[in-house]
Amino acid sequence: MLMRAAVLTRFHAPMEIREVEIADPGPGEVRVRIKASGVCGSDLKAIDGRSPVASRPPYILGHESAGIVESAGTGVTTVKPGDHVIIAMNGPCGRCRPCGAGHFHLCSGPARLPTIMGGPPRVTLDGQETRRFIGIGSFAEYTVVAETMCVRIAADAPSAAMCLLACGVVTGVGAVTNVAKVPPGATVLVVGCGGVGLNVIQGAVLAGATTIIAADVAEPKLKLAERFGATHTLLATDLPGQVGELVKGGVDYAFDATGAPGVLSQTFAVTRPGGTAVMVGSPPQGHPAQIDTGLLFASRRLMGTQGGDAAPHRDLPMLAAQYLRGRLDLDGLITERLPLDQINEAVDHVRQGTVARTVITF
Repeated sequence: MLMRAAVLTRFHAPMEIREVEIADPGPGEVRVRIKASGVCGSDLKAIDGRSPVASRPPYILGHESAGIVESAGTGVTTVKPGDHVIIAMNGPCGRCRPCGAGHFHLCSGPARLPTIMGGPPRVTLDGQETRRFIGIGSFAEYTVVAETMCVRIAADAPSAAMCLLACGVVTGVGAVTNVAKVPPGATVLVVGCGGVGLNVIQGAVLAGATTIIAADVAEPKLKLAERFGATHTLLATDLPGQVGELVKGGVDYAFDATGAPGVLSQTFAVTRPGGTAVMVGSPPQGHPAQIDTGLLFASRRLMGTQGGDAAPHRDLPMLAAQYLRGRLDLDGLITERLPLDQINEAVDHVRQGTVARTVITF
C-alpha cells in the first residue's frame, strides 16, 4: 500500500515528503490511519543525530500520535478496524520480570528493544527499508504497530488533543504522579516550560501542590506556565538564589524538564533536605552531571524517568477522562495545527521555542 510520509534522508536536513510503501499488518499487528501527530523535542534530537534510539537515515519520525485502526493482522483481539486509538510509545509484553512487577515502561520482552530501534521492516522507500522512530513513525498517513501499543478512546474524542497524551502529557504528569508521587500541599519547582514541563505543572496541580514555581530562560513560556497552574514564575538566572527567596530551605520536589546536565545539578541543589529531584527531560548520552554528594547525604533523592514510568492501558484512559472532565487542559497546549506538507515549518517553530505544541493533522 502506498502512502505519503515525511522522510528524514540525512541528519541536520529538512524532511522530504515522499511516497513510500507500507506493508500489511502481520500477526498481532494493526495498521492505523494517522489523524494527528504532535511534534516533540525528541523528534528534533533525531533530526540532529543526537537520539539514542534513531540510527542512520532514512527515517520516518513522529511518535506522539492518534488515529483510526484501518486493518488488523491475525490474532488481534483487543482492537478492530474503525476503533479510534492513541498509539502508546511502548506495548509491554506483560510476561517479563519488569512487567510482572508492574514496571511496564521497563519491559524487557524480546520485541521491545527492536521496536524502540525502529521496529520490524514495514516501510520501504524506493525499495530501501525505512525505519520508523520508536517503531511508530507517525509523520505519515499510516503506520503499522503491535496491537498492545493501541489504547482505545471514544470516537468523538478530538484526535489533536488525544495524540498529546501519548508522550508529552503522560511523561509530564506521570513524572509527578508515578515517579515522585507528589502529595497534597507540597512545594514544587519545574525547570523548563516547554510541552513536557507544562504537563509537569498540570500534574502538580492535579496532585494538590500548593506552591508551583516555574522557571525558564524564555519569558513567553512563563506566561504559558501561569496559565497551566504555576503560582510563581522565574526568568532563570540564578536558580538557587531565586528559589531560596521564595521557599526557605528549598522545595519538596524539583523537576528538570530540560535534559541539560548543568540544569539538573541546579535543580537538585534547590531541594530541601529529604527532598526529591526528578530528571524528566532526556539527557545527551555520555554527559555526566556534577552532583554535590553532601546533598545526597542529607537524605535527598535524585530520580530519573522514562516516559513518566507510564503503564499505557492504565494511564492514557485516565488522562483522557481527566481531559473530558475539564481537569486537564490539552487544547491550550496546541499552539498551531499544520498539514504534513508543512512539517519542516513545524520543526522550525519548535526549535524557536515559540510554541507549546505543534500538531500535524491529517
